[in-house]
Amino acid sequence: MAVTSQQIAQLAGVSRGTVDRALHNRGRVNPEVAARIQKIAEELGYRPNSIGQALVRTRQGLRLGAILQSSETPTMQDVAAGARRAAGELRASGLEVELREVQGRDTAKVLQQIDELMDWGANGLAIASNNTPDLVRRIGLLHEQGVPVVTFNTDAPDSKRLCFVGMDSYRAGQTAAGLVRQMLPGGGLVLPIAGHVNNGAHHSRLRGFLDTLAGEGDIHLLPFQPCFDRDDYAHEITQHTLRENPSLACVYITSNGQRGVCRAIEDERRKGRVRVVAYDLNAPNRLLLQSGDLSFVLDQVALEQGRQPLQILYHYLMSGTLPERELLYTDILIRTKYNSGEEPS
Repeated sequence: MAVTSQQIAQLAGVSRGTVDRALHNRGRVNPEVAARIQKIAEELGYRPNSIGQALVRTRQGLRLGAILQSSETPTMQDVAAGARRAAGELRASGLEVELREVQGRDTAKVLQQIDELMDWGANGLAIASNNTPDLVRRIGLLHEQGVPVVTFNTDAPDSKRLCFVGMDSYRAGQTAAGLVRQMLPGGGLVLPIAGHVNNGAHHSRLRGFLDTLAGEGDIHLLPFQPCFDRDDYAHEITQHTLRENPSLACVYITSNGQRGVCRAIEDERRKGRVRVVAYDLNAPNRLLLQSGDLSFVLDQVALEQGRQPLQILYHYLMSGTLPERELLYTDILIRTKYNSGEEPS
């Protein structure tokens, strides 16, 4: 009689998911545990039936879930469009896909969505994450249960996620610093604005920017201000700064809120004299680039960030195909008014 992975799990004192990962190199397993599992499998003459496993998954119905945070922002709406495109492709192949959207950055709401998707029977999850202890812990539990997680847009690097799909945010911050250096050859005063304090991408963009400009004596950096992805907060911060610092030369904003920044500059009659560097080639930013309100936009290819995670989960669960790398960075594209046309559908 054929040996099953469940029998190996019982003999090794681990879960069936751990056996599967150890025998197919599907994620992180303690090397000693992996060696014990492989020894037991060899002694019992275990032979995996990959085709049979795929057929079983197909018959049972593979279910994938995706959770998007900050769904109210234009960028995450573009990410969601990519996820919906991937979901449509996978549904056409007979899979079930459920997309959930969370407004703002709220770990408790994300955990609630994870619970609901697990009750629904999700076999894998794509999560626009953050690196909070509770979420890191929950991803670890999912890993132990054999449920792979792909993070996207924002990462949880301390977790046991399968991989991350998104921008290299620190390098993007460095790129922005290089642009500001070019725009202000004679130096000047710069206001950095970030979004949410617990958003790892926003923080990394800020850190890369500040680290790169540290020691540039002729570029003076004001203390960064959080706007929580809100245009009204960004407007108030920018307007107050302009009134307190008439020599302000540039605003660097790592998050949503750029419309508020540009409106404040126009309200204070400083358009054309204060440069603005922002992120994401979404519909509002295209208009702001064309009107000259934004100088540069650093684009992170949001559609791909929504599309790739579900595809990665599908191939991993159906055939054990691991992603090429743990960190799947999307391109950092520098956009101006001259290359900000509509993206191909």
